[in-house]
This record gives sequence, C-alpha cells and structure tokens, in this order.
Amino acid sequence: MTESTTNFPMTNLAEASRTWDLTSYFPTFNGPEYQQFKTELNQSIKDALSTATDLADLNQANIAAWVTLFQSYENLSARIGHLSSYLGNISSADAANDLAKRESAAFASAYATLSKLQGELLRAAGTTDNAAWQALIKAPALDGAGHTLTRMRAEAKHRMSRAEESLAADLGVDGISAWGRLYDNLTGQLNFEMHWPDGRKETIPMAQRRALMAHADRAVRAAAFKQGNLVWAQHGQTLAAALNAIAGTRHTLYDRRGQKDFLTKPYFDSAVSAETVDAMFRAIAANYELPRQALRSGAKLQGTSALAFYDLEAPRPLDPVPPLPWHDAVNLVDHAFQSGYPALGAYYRHCFAQRWIESEKRANKRSGAYCTGSAVTGEQRVFMTYADTMHDANTLAHEIGHAWHSHLLKDLRPFAQDYPMTLAETASTFAEKLFFHGMLQAPDLTETQRAFLLDQECSNAASYLLNIAMRYEFEKEFYTRRREGELSAKELCDLMVQTQRRIYGDTIAEGDEDPWFWASKLHFFITEVSFYNFPYTFGYLLSQALFAEFKRNGADFLSRYEAFLRATGTATCEEAVKSTLGWDLTDEQFWASAVTAAKPAIDEFQAITNRR
Repeated sequence: MTESTTNFPMTNLAEASRTWDLTSYFPTFNGPEYQQFKTELNQSIKDALSTATDLADLNQANIAAWVTLFQSYENLSARIGHLSSYLGNISSADAANDLAKRESAAFASAYATLSKLQGELLRAAGTTDNAAWQALIKAPALDGAGHTLTRMRAEAKHRMSRAEESLAADLGVDGISAWGRLYDNLTGQLNFEMHWPDGRKETIPMAQRRALMAHADRAVRAAAFKQGNLVWAQHGQTLAAALNAIAGTRHTLYDRRGQKDFLTKPYFDSAVSAETVDAMFRAIAANYELPRQALRSGAKLQGTSALAFYDLEAPRPLDPVPPLPWHDAVNLVDHAFQSGYPALGAYYRHCFAQRWIESEKRANKRSGAYCTGSAVTGEQRVFMTYADTMHDANTLAHEIGHAWHSHLLKDLRPFAQDYPMTLAETASTFAEKLFFHGMLQAPDLTETQRAFLLDQECSNAASYLLNIAMRYEFEKEFYTRRREGELSAKELCDLMVQTQRRIYGDTIAEGDEDPWFWASKLHFFITEVSFYNFPYTFGYLLSQALFAEFKRNGADFLSRYEAFLRATGTATCEEAVKSTLGWDLTDEQFWASAVTAAKPAIDEFQAITNRR
C-alpha cells in the first residue's frame, strides 16, 4: 500500500522505542522494591483472610467490620492485579525467563489465598438477611461499589461449603492453573521449521507463524500452516490432556456449586444473559451467507474455487501489497485517531511518549497481543509482535482501544473499573472501525487501495461472524462431550473440522480445514476465564452499532459513547447499553441490524472483484 501510506500526514511517533518501559511497576525485576511489594502483599492478604475467617456472618452488629474487609479486598485485588500484570509482561516479553516462570508459579498461591478471602466475603453476602446486606451496600465507604457487591451476592448462591471452597482454591494452584501455565510455557518456546518457496529452511518462533499465514505469497502461507501444524501434532497428546483437564475441573466445580449448565458461569462472568447471547448467535446464523460472500470474493481473486484455512487472513492479490513498515502503521493509526476522535488520538500519542507499547519482533516472545494495566498506577501497556502486515496495524489500533477504555475508568474505584470481556471488546473494536474508516476517507485513494481496505473490513466480518462463531460452537460441543469422558487429540481435531465445515460452508475447500486450530489458540487454555471467545463477537457487533451511530451523529455522539464506557464496570451489559444508549440487547433484530451493517463494505468489495 505504498501510495496510501505516503498520502497521510506523518508524525515522528514511530521514532519511539519499540520495547516498553515497565519501571513504573517496579524499578527492576526481582529487585528490592519488587520483593518488598510482594512480601507486604502476601502478608496483607493473609492478615485480611485471618480477620475474615474469625468474623461472624454479616449482621447488624458487625457491618462496620465487614465494610472494612470489603475495602481491603478491593485494595488487595488492585495490588495483586498490579503484580500479575507485571509478571505477565515480563514473561510475555521473554518466554525463556525462568525466574519469571518461577515467580508466576509461586504467585499462584497468593491468588489462591485471595480467592479464600473472596470466599469469606461471599459467605457474608450469602448468609445475611436483606436488611443487613442493604445497610452494608449503603455504607459511604462502599459508595460506587453497588454493582460489584450485588454480583457477589448473586454469586454467593453458587458456593460450596467454606472448607470445600478453600480446598478448591489450594488445589487450583497445582491443578487447573498449572495446566494453563504448562500451555503458556510450552507454546512460548515452540519453533517450527519454515520451508520457504526458494528452498531455504529456517527455524521460526511459533509466535511469528500467524504473521506468515497473512503473507501475500500463498506458498509461504501454506508452508507456515503445514510446518506449524506438524509441531502442534507432535504435542497433541500433551495439549489434549491440558484441555481435558481444564474442562473436567470446571465441570466438577460447576456440579458441586449447583451450576448444571456449563455456560452459566461464563455468561455471569461476562455480565450478560443467555437470552442476549442466544439472540446474537441466532442473528449471526441467519446471516452466515453475508460473511461467506466476502470469503467467496477472496477465493475468486486468488483464482481458487474456495479458500484454505491459511488463506483467511491473507491479503487479496488485487495488486502486490508490500510489507507495511512499523513507522507507516504507527502514523496511519495516528492519522485515523486524530481526525476521527481527537481525545483518543492524544492518548495514543501519550502511550508512545511513555513507552507503553511493546512491538519488537524477536525470538522468545510469547505469541498473541493484549492490553494490560494496573489500577495501582493508572497506566496501561500494549503487547504485540509487529510483523509488517496490515493485520498487525489493526491489532495496534485494537489494543489501544482497550487501553483507552481502561484510561477512562482509571479515576473510579477499583470495583468500578472491573468490566466484563463482552464490554471490553467493544472499545477495542470501535477503535478498529475508526482506523479503517479514517483510511477510507482519504480523497486520493485508488480503487486498488480502496479494495485493499474494504478487504480488511470483509476479513473482520468473516473473523467475528464465522471464526469466533466456530470457536464458540466447537467449545460448546467439546464441553458437552467432556461430561461423558475425555476426548483424544484425534477426536478434538475431528470435532474442529466438523465445526469449521458447518460454519464456513463451502467457502473452505474440503481437506483444507485446520484440525489443530484448537491446539494453536491460546484462548481455549486460559484458566481464569472460560468461553473466552464469544465476547469478541459481542464487542464487534456492538461496536458496529456504535459506529453506525457515530457516523450518523458525528462528534456529538462521543460523549454518549464515553458515558457508556464508564458505565461498563457498574452495570450488566444490558443495563449499561440501555441506560446510556437506549438499545435492547435481547432483541434479535438489534443484532441482525449490527450484522448487516457490514453489508455495504462486502458488497463494494465484491463489485470491485467482479470487475477484475
């Protein structure tokens, strides 16, 4: 995209360092400040747990003591989140850092103790009468925490006995959490032998495989896909054991807590109702042909009757698309943000000035991208491995959207900053929309350049409406079957292929599915949150509706948008949207309108490809 990257105003942002600065967390890793923070945190958690354990169930006489404990838990959660974010950043930036691995493993015990403290708070929430509970909620010290406390009272209905919950927390350190750490540690060090089209062979970190599968040369994509899957297959039994253990542990705990439906917990964690999620996926299923249309256009452009799985994120050959250098990507995102949403643009520049973004490509970096932050410092960090593709530029915009969301909440109390994933993904996807919309507004775009950008919109639609739907349906069926016993690696591969065939239809050629997708996708192995995937589609579609409103009302809408973002930690999804935007999320038609909002871009892209 040479022409488009030189037609936008440029800044000097890209001269900033591509490695982040973590010294505001701690001056040095494992240094005296780090050790003191960790020691004091561990002791404070133990002291609070001891106090809570000795305290009688909540009643009118001990409300003040329980209020203090809820405050302590909130403070400790912020501090443990600070340390967790830091360790995660250290480990992600250097997956070979053995000390960071040991610290992360040891840190799991602090989470277990904090979980026990939470259990005591849930005891208070679940055993008291309504009068005492209302008195606690109305305490001035807990002002603004009502939503979190109400959710705790609801969660208290699904608790085992105090002893059982304590045991579960302890066993989780070397149980379910250990399986997640195994996945992180194993995959963070995996390499595969890349067979380049010119005959060269090169050892490539697995973290860079996804970028190669977005390469313009189909032979490169195919080689990265095939050789990478050989490595996943080598570790298939280990990864299947991990996935089965994670799901099996959840089933056991759900049953003991009276949650017979394995979706009850993830829906609760996402602060969304089953009615809303069902309405969303019904609307998507009724409109599968819209994103499939986009994929068929891609197949036509590359001269094949259908796509292979490794074609899904590839640039289309409308014109040779050169790599997108980091400095161009940085400035493209900057221009889009500055022109469409100046406040977000100013924050974006602040992130660079403060060195909050890690983008360098190097060995031993963990795969993926994320945004993290600390309620202690009020700062955010963005992690990614930039590999010179438009997809990575989009990832940068996406993660900055996450950071902006957290930034808007940083002055609220920690309880009010804790928003669910469903609403978290809205801000990030809205930022993506701003990025592409800003680029599409350039008056001198050629048809080829415009088609390139439209293709990105089409790819997003296919990703969120087909790929995420595929993950969701796969995971639902896996958890259903897992109740009856473990699934082998082959059974998991077979289920993955069957699900891909059902969701993608004839847009994926038979035999060109990705059976090892379940092994390569970190999201299935995250132990802190189950069913990690559907919030992405939720956020995408909600952002489609938000962006449509933004285009209708311009900058006047942004105050409502920010009010919505600030409400995300103090209300359910349905309540946050209804109170600030007036929309009903349980209405299937709302979601259908959001799905079909992608139609103009898909139709325009198809019209261009038909002229080729």
